[in-house]
Amino acid sequence: MTEPSPDYVQSLARGLSVIRAFDSQRPRQTLSEVAKATDLTRATARRFLLTLVELGYVRTDGSVFWLTPRVLELGYSYLSSLTLPEVAVPHLEALTKRVHESASVSILDGGDVVYVARVPVSRIMTVSIMIGTRFPAFATSMGRVLLAGLPEAEFEKYLATVTLTPLTGRTIDSPGALRAEIAKVRADGYCIVDQELEEGLRSLAAPIRDASGTVVAAANISTQAARYSAAAVRKDLLPALLGTVEAISLDLVRMQSQ
Repeated sequence: MTEPSPDYVQSLARGLSVIRAFDSQRPRQTLSEVAKATDLTRATARRFLLTLVELGYVRTDGSVFWLTPRVLELGYSYLSSLTLPEVAVPHLEALTKRVHESASVSILDGGDVVYVARVPVSRIMTVSIMIGTRFPAFATSMGRVLLAGLPEAEFEKYLATVTLTPLTGRTIDSPGALRAEIAKVRADGYCIVDQELEEGLRSLAAPIRDASGTVVAAANISTQAARYSAAAVRKDLLPALLGTVEAISLDLVRMQSQ
């Protein structure tokens, strides 16, 4: 394990771990549950929780704790500084209107994709997606596009540390198979993931590039398997997506050059 740098502030890291302990599966937790999730003692977890209560990021009824909407401020500064969502959303809206399917843009954060822009359509799916939603990169079309954009050494480092937990019976769960899939994505310039994140969900993704050609984000179209076969996704949706990522990339370059 790498030793922290001399500038590492352990108390800040622990405080952030307490915030990250809350998620959609664990929105309300007792002190003991937070302590267990963060590997902190009850006394330490209690101090951090009560500090967050004082600051307005957490509320409690005396027995359980939960996050408040104020935690959104922590991500807003980052999102508001991005030009990417501002550039992408009009193009996603046009894409969604054209193909009548949901479209999104995400970036890579560690081993996850994080959604930074999304234009949904009204269809019932069990996957709930909004700005800030995270999914494991290996099981998503955008994630594989972003992994394909990494330098080889960075991708191999990711591959050596990732846990490939199957999300469906179709999910790639071996390093060799994922390496082969990423090589295919690099060769094709796009990725189709067929029901690996959720049964019944197909998605198609392509890279968004900056002026240097570096992959900085990915855009996708997601659809129900009953609506489009894998072949139809490639035939009917891919041209529209490729045109969209090209337009987003061009606008992003223009904006960054201003």
